[in-house]
Amino acid sequence: MPKKLLLVEDDTLFANTVIRRLTKHGFNCHHVDSNSEALLVCRRHEPDYILLDMKLAQETTLGIISPLRKLRPASRIILLTGFASIATAVDAIKLGADDYLSKPLDTQTLLAALNKSNASSIVTDTEIDGATLSTEQVEWQHIQQVLKANDGNISATARQLSMHRRTLQRKLQKKPQGESLKS
Repeated sequence: MPKKLLLVEDDTLFANTVIRRLTKHGFNCHHVDSNSEALLVCRRHEPDYILLDMKLAQETTLGIISPLRKLRPASRIILLTGFASIATAVDAIKLGADDYLSKPLDTQTLLAALNKSNASSIVTDTEIDGATLSTEQVEWQHIQQVLKANDGNISATARQLSMHRRTLQRKLQKKPQGESLKS
């Protein structure tokens, strides 16, 4: 049985590439390019996975994360963006997204995020083991995820996070406190 996926993306070339790659891995993909279409298709096709490009031509998809989560509480929602920042990652997670990935991304990274269970995600929830994470802990986890995606390259990670390399190094030296934080 194919896994149903909804892709909300205004870049047709990128959308076609993602659809082609994910179809090879057993996904049945529906593509839309606006928030209103996303909500309509979500109701009709009941996707198991939802990929949202954060910035569409005239709108942002942050505003539809909560309605999508209400429509499909068990679906895996992943926000994709070419404008990664810790603030938007925290906002997306608080609104109900399961994960946050920076573009460009390779197929294996995307598949890993799609196939990750919500309980084992690095930056998927603001609660772990019943304890709410602080903003610093969510930020730390997001930095760790981006660092891992860049194979530990500090300079590439800093560029992707729109942060000065030295600022990133200082943040990495100050691991936030809290027994609920997983490394």
